[in-house]
Amino acid sequence: MENSLFQLKFTAKSLARQSKRCEKEEQKERLKLKKAIQKGDNESARIYASNAIRKKNESLNLIKLSSRIDAVASRVQTAVMMRQVTGSMANVVRGMDRAMESMNLEKISMVMDKFESQFEDLDVQTGYMEGAMGGATTLTTPQDEVDGLMQQVADEAGLELKQELGNMVTPQALPEDSELTERLAKLRNAS
Repeated sequence: MENSLFQLKFTAKSLARQSKRCEKEEQKERLKLKKAIQKGDNESARIYASNAIRKKNESLNLIKLSSRIDAVASRVQTAVMMRQVTGSMANVVRGMDRAMESMNLEKISMVMDKFESQFEDLDVQTGYMEGAMGGATTLTTPQDEVDGLMQQVADEAGLELKQELGNMVTPQALPEDSELTERLAKLRNAS
C-alpha cells in the first residue's frame, strides 16, 4: 500500500509539473498574439489567442487531475494511517487494561492523553482529505473568450485591435458617402 501511495504522489507531482509547462506555453502564445496584433495580422492573432486559451484550459485540466490524484493519495494515506492508528489503539487498550488492573490514575491519565492525541491527529488528517476533495468545473473556449483575450492583450500593449468587420461599412465606402452628401447639398441649394 505504501508503494501505491508513492506512485500516486509521484503522478500528482508530475501532472503539476506538466501544468506549469502548459502555463509557460500559454505565455509564449500570448507573446505571439501580441506581436501578431502589433503587425495587424488578425488571422494569426486569432490562432494564437485560441492556442493560448487551449493551453490555459489544458493547464487547468492537468491541475484538476493532479488534485484528484492527490485526493486519492490522501485517502490511501489515511488508510495507511488508520492501520497504524488501529495498531496503536490496540496497544492503548492493552495499556488501559494494565492501568485499570493497578488502578494507577497517573497511568490511566497518560494513556487517555495519548489516545486523545492520536484521535486529534486522525481528525486533522480527515480534515485535510476532505479539503483536498474540492470539485471543479470544466471550461470551454467560446469565440467571445478568444476575442476578449485578444482585446486584453491589445489593451495591455497599448495597441488598437483592428477587427474584421465583414459586411459592415469600411473606410473605403466613406468617400462615396461624402460624395452623396455633396450631391444632396447641391440639390438643396438648387431649389
